[in-house]
Amino acid sequence: MNTASIAANPIQAKRRTREEIIQAVEEAVPDASAQSKKALIDDLVAQDADDTAVENGSAGRAGLKSGNVSELTSIITLKPGGAARLRRIFAMVRGNFSGANRVATLHDMRFIFLENDTKLLFATTYDGDWDTYIGDFATKIPELMDLLFGSVEGWPGIKSPDVKDFIISKQITAAGWYVANPKQSVVDVKRNAKIAETLDTFLDEFGKIA
Repeated sequence: MNTASIAANPIQAKRRTREEIIQAVEEAVPDASAQSKKALIDDLVAQDADDTAVENGSAGRAGLKSGNVSELTSIITLKPGGAARLRRIFAMVRGNFSGANRVATLHDMRFIFLENDTKLLFATTYDGDWDTYIGDFATKIPELMDLLFGSVEGWPGIKSPDVKDFIISKQITAAGWYVANPKQSVVDVKRNAKIAETLDTFLDEFGKIA
């Protein structure tokens, strides 16, 4: 799915009455239990009443964006032996891709092997728009990207002028997606964690004095 698909199925923006929500739920899931319908209706009513709620939109060429946070999900075919090669890399770094810290907008990355190790599900969450994010990979961690995705069929290289078209051809926009803190960037998360750590230390020291 690309961004055109999102536009064809927009998330409703206007505030609905409870009666409108009840009707929409009855039409969407008539086979659901009364308890499930009530739970969904209550959630939708609360969502529409929340002035701080953030709706999903487009991250750019592909993917959803919620507030400041965007998602990228792709399923790609691996070269013969590609899964074994990637497993060796993952084992060496013990799950800690510290080099990825150089991409200051990156929240997380996930790699999942599918279909008897012939395909790879790659999913990531990041701040900002799609084009800027891919550009950050190309300029800040190009060697790491080529090391990882060199196991993928057809990978043109992160600095290739065709790499964005290749990524788009493999990307699948999420049908549904939830972000707990859509307004918090990676920088915000790190800053808040540092503030919380400093406050905890202060309170511990104050407790000793008291």
